[in-house]
Amino acid sequence: MAPRDLDWNEGVPERLYVLTGGRSGAHSRSRLDLVTLIVSRAKPAPELPPEQAAILRMCEYPLSVAEVSAYLELPASVVMVLVADLIAANRVESRPPIPAASLPDVELLEAVMHGLQNL
Repeated sequence: MAPRDLDWNEGVPERLYVLTGGRSGAHSRSRLDLVTLIVSRAKPAPELPPEQAAILRMCEYPLSVAEVSAYLELPASVVMVLVADLIAANRVESRPPIPAASLPDVELLEAVMHGLQNL
């Protein structure tokens, strides 16, 4: 069978088990959830697994755990374990999402924009 003909979804449970080392990530979920933002603090090292290296490359700008999960096409629980490992190695930083209450009022921004356009 040629490499192009391989079904990468074949054996998915085993692959996910190998990626996480059999860990469920229950201890790290208290700090991480789907909307936690992840930002890289280091460049990918050659010894990193490909999934963790991909996380480092894609998180140069903040991405949520859910976005990383979607881009890697991996379950969020697996991504949380991989991200927890990167946090422990000080390769990424996790940030809580910005609460809606701290964002500027859209109506105020529109009023300022219209005022500037009228100048």
